[in-house]
Amino acid sequence: MCCLHLPVMAITLCVVLIFVAAIHRCEGDLSFASYYGDHMVLQKSPERAVLWGYGCDGAQVTLILSGPTKQKTSPVNVTNGIWRVTLDPVEAGGPYNVTAVTKDSSATLTDVLFGDIWLCGGQSNMWFNMSMVFNASEELKLSEKYPDVRFFMAALNQSKTELLDLTDVEIPWSVAPTNLEGFSAVCWLYGRYLYDTLKYPIGLVESCWGGTPVEVWSSARALQQCGLENAGPKNNSVLWNSMIHPLLNMTIKGAIWYQGEANTYYHKDKYACTFPAMIDDWRMSFHKGSGGQTAKDFPFGFVQLSTDIKNSTSESFPNVRWHQTANFGYVPNERMQNTFMAVALDLPDPDSPLGPIHPRDKQDVAYRLTLGARAVAYNEKGVAFQGPFPKQIRDNGTHVIVNYDQKISVNKSDHIFEICCTETQVSCGSKSHWVPAPIVWSNKTSVELSAKFCEPSQEVGALRYAWRDWPCDFKACPIYSANKILPAPPFIFNRYSP
Repeated sequence: MCCLHLPVMAITLCVVLIFVAAIHRCEGDLSFASYYGDHMVLQKSPERAVLWGYGCDGAQVTLILSGPTKQKTSPVNVTNGIWRVTLDPVEAGGPYNVTAVTKDSSATLTDVLFGDIWLCGGQSNMWFNMSMVFNASEELKLSEKYPDVRFFMAALNQSKTELLDLTDVEIPWSVAPTNLEGFSAVCWLYGRYLYDTLKYPIGLVESCWGGTPVEVWSSARALQQCGLENAGPKNNSVLWNSMIHPLLNMTIKGAIWYQGEANTYYHKDKYACTFPAMIDDWRMSFHKGSGGQTAKDFPFGFVQLSTDIKNSTSESFPNVRWHQTANFGYVPNERMQNTFMAVALDLPDPDSPLGPIHPRDKQDVAYRLTLGARAVAYNEKGVAFQGPFPKQIRDNGTHVIVNYDQKISVNKSDHIFEICCTETQVSCGSKSHWVPAPIVWSNKTSVELSAKFCEPSQEVGALRYAWRDWPCDFKACPIYSANKILPAPPFIFNRYSP
């Protein structure tokens, strides 16, 4: 606003308005961004935690860390109402006070710990909270023993443009059991199991929304990699804009993800592209947003879809499960490096109060995720985290022999393996003639399947496993790891691939 060339009284009024505007712009003085708060966890060394917030333009902000170790940063200027500081590396532990100071004001975060920050995203099975899991009361009581596992939840909000900060907070940084009933069960249990191994603080950030496809969590840039424009019936990118983009300045260790149900009916054939593209884009964006502190290939874990409708003949769920692995059947793989997966198709829950698509056993889901994190994110040697997967498939005309990549535990089944019988050397599609291939024999690493349902003139053109929405009862699938902890993931093998 310019006050020159105005009458005297008008100049006086103009100056007053400028003064009032300046006061309004700085109302509240110095503050931290929405997702910093008392009881929070900041990322430990070797990474450096990033903190930022709001202040009056021209002010200089110094950050003071007091606790087991002390640190005082060089002053940084507030520019366009924003200040940002990157701390020197801090080892795991606490508690600390973190104080932002200017000449005229200050803001302090109390009871701050340093540890590993994990972002938890997805749709309703990630949102599914601690009050609804099996043994909820026991789990909530047990949480009192984990004061160093802290958690935060972003509020639901959509935006057509990328936001700098969250518009609201659903659960501020909390220490269990306070606020835990409404927090993600998979996220909390994952953090608790990690703490049991790591023995240092874990910070959990939940940002999820039920019934949402991967497209709304993806930037326009990521969707374009898969030939999708930034528009559509599901309002592509609106949650990336409002519930992920604001978090990019934060230094994180990694992310876990539980989503895909909504993509069984929306762009399901694109998921093998859109999901890996989202992961790539999140990694690039968090790395850039944190000034290089978040690893550019940070570990990313996810839950493979569980079940929905028993006796369903739809192939939507098995197809999306396959696409979740970029059509490899397992992770990590050459397209999805530094990832890990929890198989969940053996955990159906027909009596779940929220419907079978929301199984209540989140403990096994989280534990399987934790095994992946220990092996992939923390490089712990000797941790088995993948279920058995075929390393060789042989066909002698009357039988099919599947050799696995590890020792197995087998429950005989007449229906979970299926073969495609064909009379010509063509690939087997979804409308092909699939018939059961009963298990007739097994040993410690192999199963032999009967091809008796093929006609004499036919040959086995393809083999698939657990290619159903609801392939087995609770923990009763045919193939598990030798210790019976990790179920084999579904697979499809086509002898005559197109």
